[in-house]
Amino acid sequence: MSEEKRLKIAIQKSGRLADMSLQLLEKCGIFLTKSRDQLLCRAQNFPLDILLVRDDDIPAFLATDVCQLGILGQNVLLEKQAISNGIFSSLEQLLPIGQGKCRLSIAVPHDFIYESIASLNGKVIATSYKGLLGQYLATHKIKADIVTMEGAVEVAPRTHLADVICDLVSTGSTLISNGLVEKDVILESQAVLVMNQISDPEIAAIADKITSRIKAVLRAENSRYIMLNSPTKSLEAIKAVLPGSKSPTVMPLQGCDDMVAVHAVCEEGVFWDTMEDLKDCGANSILVVPIEKMLD
Repeated sequence: MSEEKRLKIAIQKSGRLADMSLQLLEKCGIFLTKSRDQLLCRAQNFPLDILLVRDDDIPAFLATDVCQLGILGQNVLLEKQAISNGIFSSLEQLLPIGQGKCRLSIAVPHDFIYESIASLNGKVIATSYKGLLGQYLATHKIKADIVTMEGAVEVAPRTHLADVICDLVSTGSTLISNGLVEKDVILESQAVLVMNQISDPEIAAIADKITSRIKAVLRAENSRYIMLNSPTKSLEAIKAVLPGSKSPTVMPLQGCDDMVAVHAVCEEGVFWDTMEDLKDCGANSILVVPIEKMLD
């Protein structure tokens, strides 16, 4: 009897992105059991194995076909592709996850005179992203020396290792505490689902199925279901206010010739301002509820 074919996906072994990735798969209906060494999760109800590894190693796991899918930051993937001479060129970003958002930015000390990217000519820049920074400088025809650091990049100007830095920024509090000011953004990054080329049609079919589920979960998380009552004369105005809704369902209300019920899936943010705008247009009995699953 032939062994069951199973898809393998690599995710970060610790941190917020690790927790998010496991929660995402669980929302896809995947029931997971961890191994004793905590390096492998095996799905009990789906042909899927999850490898928990360092984020820097995920591209290599994909490129060597140890895994077929991976969830990692765009910054990690693009940096590997920038310095690998084509080793990771077959890796494809399937879809953004929307978590782990950050940016790779140039930051300078307060007393550094920065008028444009040209201000970096002849300077020393410290970074953990030599590949991406090198590409950015080359695109802008800037000649600068790059000092590669694996951590604590923000201290480089204070210790006179570099004039400025290029580092990941999320809130910006680390820059502020080290007397640095963010200037140019090189890359806007977030977690992405990445795939290597899959030659086995059975594995490819499993990858398509789990990708479809992930898309459905992400779409549902970013959507809301709105129900409201509207005067017939206000219907067009209300439809114009509904965010991201292409074709709401409109139904007559029993016993009310001049009123209709409107149901809509809105794939953009629904905030208090939206509800107040709907009310101003004549809507009443407005109900906004989250969507657990949504599959086209």
